[in-house]
Amino acid sequence: MTTMPFMNVIFRLIFVLLCLSASSSRAGEGARLADAFEREVAVKLNVPESAQARYAFMLDAALKGGAFSASQYLILVDRNSNVQALFIYFLDLPAARLHFIGASPVSTGKPGQFDYFFTPTGVFAHTLENLDYRAEGTFNKNGIRGLGLKGIRVFDFGWAMAERGWDGGGRGQMRLLMHATDPDFLEPYLGVARSKGCVRIPATLNVFIDRYGLLDADYLQALENGEKMWMLRADRTPTAWPGRYLIIIDSASRERPDWAPLPGKRRAHKP
Repeated sequence: MTTMPFMNVIFRLIFVLLCLSASSSRAGEGARLADAFEREVAVKLNVPESAQARYAFMLDAALKGGAFSASQYLILVDRNSNVQALFIYFLDLPAARLHFIGASPVSTGKPGQFDYFFTPTGVFAHTLENLDYRAEGTFNKNGIRGLGLKGIRVFDFGWAMAERGWDGGGRGQMRLLMHATDPDFLEPYLGVARSKGCVRIPATLNVFIDRYGLLDADYLQALENGEKMWMLRADRTPTAWPGRYLIIIDSASRERPDWAPLPGKRRAHKP
């Protein structure tokens, strides 16, 4: 007579322990990646907790309560000319929390020349419709390796409508990429708008996103299904919670925050 109630209690305890284990695993994952970011990303920003919380709020607003089925990593870019920064957050879905992982300076679109766009805002999915590729490391006519060193990944988000930065403006299509850039001539200027509309990021950040598969949910699923994904790293160590979304906002900041210094000042303070 007492067996069934006792077994129900046991099952409930097992369920609670499994839930606690999963929660602990998610929290541990966020902490692990934050530590890895600190070790592996050479060019980063020291964002105070108040700003971390503010950007988490802006990220949530940009997503507009979108329905997510699993915890995952999200990449947020503030294209504002006074900020020019990328933030990585881990969405812990059951806990309804956004955990800050790290931030780095970027360069987005600089208007004023032909074929230069304002980087578009919105939520952009990283899907198999626009396959990534690897930079060839070749120099253009100006002696610049626009996509960075040979072998570094180019994240392709497909065609996007954006505001033209020349000839009176208006809307037009541009290819939205997130990529590294020339390590000698352009990476030192990350933190100011200088691109044709793409998001330029530090090489070590590119490798970090690539190695841990932060945006590779669709790619890793395809790999599991038996498809050949040649663009994935051979030495990848993907997270258990990969994401697929790049979110670009404009914070409308009217002055440059102390934690996002101009490139020259940032270099001057490097140890």
